[in-house]
Amino acid sequence: MALVALPGIAIAALPAELFSHGLLFRVEAPGRPPSYIFGTLHSNDPRVTAIPTVVAQAIAASRYLAPEVLVAQGERPEFFDALQFDDARRLSDYFDADALARIRVALGAGAPAPDAFIRLKPWAVLLMLAQPQTQAGGSTLDEALVEAARRQRLHVIGLELPQEQVASLDAIPIASQVAIVQWLLAHRASLPAEHEAAVVAWLAQDLAGLAALTTAPGRADPAVARHFVQLEKHLVENRSVVMAHRLFLPLREGRVFVAVGALHLYGRKGLLELIRGQGYRIQRVY
Repeated sequence: MALVALPGIAIAALPAELFSHGLLFRVEAPGRPPSYIFGTLHSNDPRVTAIPTVVAQAIAASRYLAPEVLVAQGERPEFFDALQFDDARRLSDYFDADALARIRVALGAGAPAPDAFIRLKPWAVLLMLAQPQTQAGGSTLDEALVEAARRQRLHVIGLELPQEQVASLDAIPIASQVAIVQWLLAHRASLPAEHEAAVVAWLAQDLAGLAALTTAPGRADPAVARHFVQLEKHLVENRSVVMAHRLFLPLREGRVFVAVGALHLYGRKGLLELIRGQGYRIQRVY
């Protein structure tokens, strides 16, 4: 019974239509131990990876950790293979020589070898270009949470298989993949400031602010708006549905600490609202 409530944690009831502020939420139903859902930022910035005491307490009260994606060491080569076309298509089918050269320059030392580079899918380039600069050698917040859970001998259950994540990326229309890569190339100079804005919004527990940052390119440039809508649909909304489905049985048992990207928590199509629709009460903790 001591696990039903964490000492020193203030719980605030939250109307279901909000979910615009907060990072840690308590999930409960009558007769079941509570679970927790935490919105992460996929970063190893020291400001992000410092796990708050209230989050550590929630992990300590849990039996399971459910991270967004858990890629085993043996699956990493397979995941890298999935970044590349396995047919006759090539990156040069979608970008001219000048754009390919600019992509190589932008990727720098992180660019794959030439034979792998030319076979990259546009969404793979998109991910590489959008990746924020990280501190050398440091674990991301998601990795730090998995490490903490394993130290406490929690069972770790991934909410999404690597193949499913690849399928979500493949589902983005190719025209949208290409358009967003071109947009990223044109706005490389502003990306560090946008990454900093995301960190600031996350530290402020501002889910609505984070969501606004993802739609900002479309507001500034209507020509790419529909492409960013496709990105959000396939990488946030649709994957949140899969996560809610995967959590159906674990949440019935309770004591699950869920750690997913904070964007999955926001709004009426977010994970919190989907879980609320399964009959759970959602309360903001932090």
